[in-house]
Amino acid sequence: MELPIGTTTDQAPANPAVTEDMLAAQPVGYWCGLTHATVTRHLRDAMAKIDVTQPQYWVLNRVNGGPTAPSREEVVAQLTHLADGPHEIARIVDQLLHRAWLRIDDGRCLHLTDAGEAARARLRELATEVRAVVHQGISDEEYVAALKVLRKMVANVEGDGAPGNPS
Repeated sequence: MELPIGTTTDQAPANPAVTEDMLAAQPVGYWCGLTHATVTRHLRDAMAKIDVTQPQYWVLNRVNGGPTAPSREEVVAQLTHLADGPHEIARIVDQLLHRAWLRIDDGRCLHLTDAGEAARARLRELATEVRAVVHQGISDEEYVAALKVLRKMVANVEGDGAPGNPS
C-alpha cells in the first residue's frame, strides 16, 4: 500500500516484523531506540574483547581532540551528558590515568601518553570496522538522507524552544 507523498499516516504500534509497505506508520522513537541499543551493544561488545569501554574511547578522543589540552573538569563537563551517570566520566579518567594512557601536567591538563595514543588509534580502527558492518548495504546517500530526516524531526520538535514554534 503506497501512500502519496505528503500524506499523514496514523501511528501504528511498533512491530519489528512489519512489511515495507507499512513502515510509514511505524513510530520513529521505537526504531531509533532499537537502532541505538543494537548498534551500541555491538560496538561495546567489540570493545570489550580488547578490554576497553566506549566511554574510555570518548575520553581518549576528547583529550586528543582539542586545540589545547583539556583539564579533567573540562573533560567531565563535556562528556557527562553521554555517560550512564554523573560520576562515570570522572571514574574513566581515573582508570585511564591508572592504566597510564593519560597523564596530568603541572597545569592540571590531561594528555595522552604514547600507550594512550596507541589505544586511541586502535579503537578508531575498531570503530571504523564496526561502522562498516553497521553500514553494510547502505550507501552514503541513503545514510545522509536518513540523518537529514532525523535531524529535521528533532528540529520539528525542538524548534526555537517555544511551544508551538517548530523550525
